[in-house]
Amino acid sequence: MPNRMEENRYITPVNIVFALMNVAVYVVLEILGDTTDALFMYNHGAMYPYAVLMEGQWYRLLTSSFLHFGLVHLVNNLILLICLGSYLERRYGKVRYVILYLFCAVGGSLASMWHMLYTQNIAVSAGASGVVFGMVGALLFLVLKNKGRFEDLSLRRFLLMMALALYNGFATSGVDNAAHVGGLIVGFVIGAVFFALEKIRNGSK
Repeated sequence: MPNRMEENRYITPVNIVFALMNVAVYVVLEILGDTTDALFMYNHGAMYPYAVLMEGQWYRLLTSSFLHFGLVHLVNNLILLICLGSYLERRYGKVRYVILYLFCAVGGSLASMWHMLYTQNIAVSAGASGVVFGMVGALLFLVLKNKGRFEDLSLRRFLLMMALALYNGFATSGVDNAAHVGGLIVGFVIGAVFFALEKIRNGSK
């Protein structure tokens, strides 16, 4: 029975819907073409700074987070998304989790775009890693606010996991680290905003 409950804790409805959306988009695009081809991904909604700024295609800041360059890219992000997102959906509920997810997606894309323009290293970008690191940021806030522990996550264990994830990104070529850092910051800030709103609501009762 405990093992069954342990498995089910990662199955939260909104997070699973987001995961299935990512899978569905990947499958459709694989049928239509090659998800490892940058031009193909650009034509189907990946983030590209000049398309966003010069052609007003702001939707790419969001659509790019549902696109992945190949199966390995998709699977790596989905494993983390399902594991981390389930904690947050249980804590915040469905509506606030959707808000968190969308803000982290756009925030990661904005950070990626700014970094590309700043360094003039322009590329086509896609993936849910900005969202994943947004989950990391929101969980970091919860762990800190709960005196170093949230559910089964200790501060030490969580900081080690976060450091390894960031190190892996910076040590691997072709990884959009700006989206990771941007998502992390946005997730932490949104977590702080949710906490402040909860205090205001509880204080008014």
